Amino acid sequence: MASLRQFFRQGAVLSVSGATALAALAPPAVAQTAAAPAADNEVIPSVSVVGSRRAANASATETTVPVDFIPLTKVAEQGGQFDLAQTLTNISPSFNSTRQTGADGADLIDSAALRGLGSDQTLVLVNGKRRHTVALVNLFGARNRGNTGTDMNAVPLLAIKDVQVLRDGAAAQYGSDAIAGVINIELKKSLGCESVLGYGQYSKRDGKNGLASAYCGVAVAGGVLGITGEYYDRGRSNRAEPGNPRIIGDTQSKNQTVYANGDFAAGPGKLYLTAGAQKRDASSAAWAREGIGSEDIPSRNSTAMYPDGFVPFINGDIDDRYGTIGYRMRLDEWNADFSQTYGYNRMRYTIAHTLNASIANADLLKGGKGISPDSFDAGGFSFQQLTTNADFSRFYSGVLNGLNAAFGFEYRKENYQIFAGEPGSYIDVDGVGFGGNAGSQGFPGFQPGDATNRDRHSTAAYVDLETDVTDRVKLQAALRHERFSDFGATTNYKLAGSFNAGSGVMLRASASTGFRAPSLQQKYFSSTFTDFVNGRPLDVVLAPNGGTVANAAGIPALKEEKSRNYTLGATWTPTEATSLTADLYRISILDRIVLSGRFDADNYPALADTLEKLGVGQAQFFVNSVDTRTQGLDLTFSNKASLGAGKLNTFLALNLSKTEVTGVHAPASLKGFDDVLLSERERLFIEQGGPRRKATLDFDYTLGRLETDFRIVHFGPQTLGTFSGPPVPNQQYEPKTSADLSFTWSFTGKTKLTVGATNIFNVHPTPQDPDETDNGFRYESVQFGLNGTAYFARLSHKF
Repeated sequence: MASLRQFFRQGAVLSVSGATALAALAPPAVAQTAAAPAADNEVIPSVSVVGSRRAANASATETTVPVDFIPLTKVAEQGGQFDLAQTLTNISPSFNSTRQTGADGADLIDSAALRGLGSDQTLVLVNGKRRHTVALVNLFGARNRGNTGTDMNAVPLLAIKDVQVLRDGAAAQYGSDAIAGVINIELKKSLGCESVLGYGQYSKRDGKNGLASAYCGVAVAGGVLGITGEYYDRGRSNRAEPGNPRIIGDTQSKNQTVYANGDFAAGPGKLYLTAGAQKRDASSAAWAREGIGSEDIPSRNSTAMYPDGFVPFINGDIDDRYGTIGYRMRLDEWNADFSQTYGYNRMRYTIAHTLNASIANADLLKGGKGISPDSFDAGGFSFQQLTTNADFSRFYSGVLNGLNAAFGFEYRKENYQIFAGEPGSYIDVDGVGFGGNAGSQGFPGFQPGDATNRDRHSTAAYVDLETDVTDRVKLQAALRHERFSDFGATTNYKLAGSFNAGSGVMLRASASTGFRAPSLQQKYFSSTFTDFVNGRPLDVVLAPNGGTVANAAGIPALKEEKSRNYTLGATWTPTEATSLTADLYRISILDRIVLSGRFDADNYPALADTLEKLGVGQAQFFVNSVDTRTQGLDLTFSNKASLGAGKLNTFLALNLSKTEVTGVHAPASLKGFDDVLLSERERLFIEQGGPRRKATLDFDYTLGRLETDFRIVHFGPQTLGTFSGPPVPNQQYEPKTSADLSFTWSFTGKTKLTVGATNIFNVHPTPQDPDETDNGFRYESVQFGLNGTAYFARLSHKF
């Protein structure tokens, strides 16, 4: 293993962005060549490959921009990970999703991110239609601090045909959130039925996972309707040291999911629909409160309730719904696609195994035992998105060597709500500063003053042209204008092209501008809680943009982030069984939205009078104040070969990425306080929230009925800040390499059993000082996680 780590460290590896490589395991894709005109009654899908509105499919080595194709049928049957986020993390080096621990609500949802940027800078589509983000804003120790994102685990693996990852800016094509790239999830609609049963657990005999999933596609009205149902039970794990009351590890989660996807003949065209719903009951362990003899009594605990201390549980009731209904038809020579998409995500918190210390202390002062309720409804939030699309495309065979023209319109309406918890979850009964802290321990409830109900809408129009200028030259251009009701308008472009140099070599390049509108969650999230700073009780406000506190502090209205994206690459296909790609990229973002540090009378005296008049001790804000530059390289290689009596599929993958903060721009009212606005710790979260190097090496060997898969995943170093900050040294995480191994036996062509293990060498992150980590453990949730080796088994059967 030491030599392998050195091999990766020296960068002497050619690799495949795991998706492209996996394409080698699937049947070859159809090359993207000039498409023949459709028959008069033929209806062609408006989007078949993410990044292109051309009717023909494409192989990964022939697209004008980098696109990874990840078939998931085999992964759903045989993979060692049971959810989509962890599956993609172990396949695609440009994809990052860190499973959190000790980060409150962020422990309950795994969001997606590309190329080391934020989760809200990656757009996720389902069947080419925009999928909604979650209502949660990541705070308190989360890697994607201040970001919203899309919950990748709301879609069951067995429902997915493939995933396409566009590693290029695409705001001009798809709109806001596509700065880092686009992930398109294509769902199945094939005839036949199949089922998967899975079980797994860590070598420590905890974190037990149980999976039962079934798919069935039936013929309906001249088409196919595919329905998937899944129940996934993920058990809690704990890596805290003996004697430590903390619980450090995976959250407990029970997911019940159903998805339907299909299209049907209807009049002159096709009616299509996608509908999905997931109910998730999840539970995250908060920081432990100590018992008798500690400073936590009576401020955070009661002798009568938890004499030995306790761990509060943040229980999340998550409701996620998604649906699209649309109609595709021919209008003379044009393909038309009309659709309506609905997305909804709600998270409601119940804090259990807890207390409101102020209630318990007030009871004690009145002569009682010092008792408080041990469970509270702490409120929550919801996000709803309605998207209406009208898309048109036409292929002109007589223009140059073929021109595909597309244009369309989009109307999107969004709603964000915060709803208050029950009074016991936030009230202070014994009075501020009189012993017991207010609110439910572990997570104080949202107060009536935090409650909000906000809407906005946007309209957009785009034009997209793609042409074969000659047999060797392809060009693509897109222009999009979008107007938001709450901050204005923006126009963005994209230019891309490729040149076939012969002998299997193709050169490609792109340039584009982009934007990301501030999310409603960032604009209106509000939370008020009481904290004790230097022994003095202070109200701390995460203040909404445009509210009383933010306006008094001179925080300007949020505006869009602006980006410029450049790629330059080459592909080489020396044989039908071998492919190689390399793509350099650079993404510059201006006015990134970040969550500021805490401003108070000590670090910002000029704000003292304002804070006092408002009754606020400390305040934080979302603000456009950071410029960043991300540069990197993706290398890909894949090969299929015969080895002895069997077949060996090999892929290598490498992503090198470096994000740097190039400027900090404090609002006029906060000039000179850049170190509070963005501390070194917060800067490192932006620059190194994900590893700067990630690589995958996979060998899949089939001999008769036996298939063996050996995968090595390498994660580069990370540097994170410390809780105390300078001069305390930063956290330094060394490069780590993990490996997975599985064996699949095919009893018949329809029944397979897979057994295996992930992280077989039981590798863990570099130990740190637990007093300086965000989660209070000896290492953060970095790289591949903190749980160690896991064993699994899957049984799949096709009917």
